[in-house]
Amino acid sequence: MSLSTAVRRPVLADLIARPSTRTRALATDAALVLAGVALVALLAKVSFFIGPVPITGQTLGVIVVGAALGARRGAAALTTYMLAGLAGAPIFAGALAGPAYVLNPAFGFIIGFIPAAFVAGWVAERAWDRKPALAFAGFVGASIVPFLIGVPYMAVILGTVVGAEVTVALVLEAGVTPFIVPGLIKAAFAALLIPAAWLGARAVERRSRR
Repeated sequence: MSLSTAVRRPVLADLIARPSTRTRALATDAALVLAGVALVALLAKVSFFIGPVPITGQTLGVIVVGAALGARRGAAALTTYMLAGLAGAPIFAGALAGPAYVLNPAFGFIIGFIPAAFVAGWVAERAWDRKPALAFAGFVGASIVPFLIGVPYMAVILGTVVGAEVTVALVLEAGVTPFIVPGLIKAAFAALLIPAAWLGARAVERRSRR
């Protein structure tokens, strides 16, 4: 048994009764992934633009989906979300979708959501999501991940496609500074929501045993 398997703890999605056959288990996982896509798509529409990259509810959705589904299913959900948007489904922030979205300055953040969901799921699989303080620390870490991909991608698109003069000040103003406080707020909200969901699940479990 590997260390990663040994330390993995159940996530919220694991509380669902697991089907006895592999086919039904895969169908359950697929349904969970699609539910994760729907949640992120819904929160993506809660957005406002202050520059080339919108402030949206997507990051909150990414964290919640990753934590609730676990690392692999969470990453699968955000991969499906990205591919569905590139296929033309209107699920990204704003009205644009389709293959041309790769030329949008914000697309790098969409790519970054995939490893971010994985990190949030990894945090949950170590049971950090049971306590708000640990959950907040882990979710802040997950929130940083999209910037590691999104900011350089945005700079390239602004410089090569938009034709803007890319400077450090421009990059920080357009893709970093406006998102710090909203990101912390979303991580804090998720750090309250997920532990509360665990408390609710435990209460239901206790009642079922009586």
